[in-house]
Amino acid sequence: MFSILVVEDNSSLNRLICAKLKMETYQVFSAFDGQEALDLLEHEHIDLIISDVMMPNIDGYELIKSLRSVGNTTPILMITAKDQIEDMEKGFNVGTDDYMVKPVNMTEMVLRVKALLRRAKIASERKLNIGSTVLDYDALTVCVNDTVYDMPPKEFYLLFKLLSNPNKIFTRLELLDEIWGMDKEIDDRTIDSHIKKLRRKFETCTDFELMTVRGLGYKAKI
Repeated sequence: MFSILVVEDNSSLNRLICAKLKMETYQVFSAFDGQEALDLLEHEHIDLIISDVMMPNIDGYELIKSLRSVGNTTPILMITAKDQIEDMEKGFNVGTDDYMVKPVNMTEMVLRVKALLRRAKIASERKLNIGSTVLDYDALTVCVNDTVYDMPPKEFYLLFKLLSNPNKIFTRLELLDEIWGMDKEIDDRTIDSHIKKLRRKFETCTDFELMTVRGLGYKAKI
């Protein structure tokens, strides 16, 4: 069970967020300012932090700076009433991972929490689990049930990218830039060719589907 720390000085909102997260079966801890949060983090394992910005004693910015300065990489979702781009930039500059503006949509918050936890798990384990399919980033292998596929690097990176971000549409240019970088010998047809190879290779796998989004690019449906 994932543990989440909610740092919010508004007691009503704090209780509301905690109640929603408990409904999603997370273990939830609560603090009302940055100092309380730091004290709690000394003796509790926390997988994700949801933090307000404007709080007494130690505010959200200082809390995040304190954690990042000692190498704490816990995912942080910042929630604030401020909606100026400068405040968002400051939040990301001190090390927050995501940002929401009040009033908080609880359904959107849960989706963001799940995405942050998924990315953190992938980053720490360098493995991605989709149903009975396991992608091992270090070994460049895909295991479906008991069958292990040794993958060409570019095919693996393409599949890993799409499956790490389910339902997100990537343009061909985005995929080319990230996976092939400065290689000038490739074009859009390279992506199409690799997608076709991946579809043939995993045509019997029911854990995911690589979908073409006409006029835009590709996405993975899981």
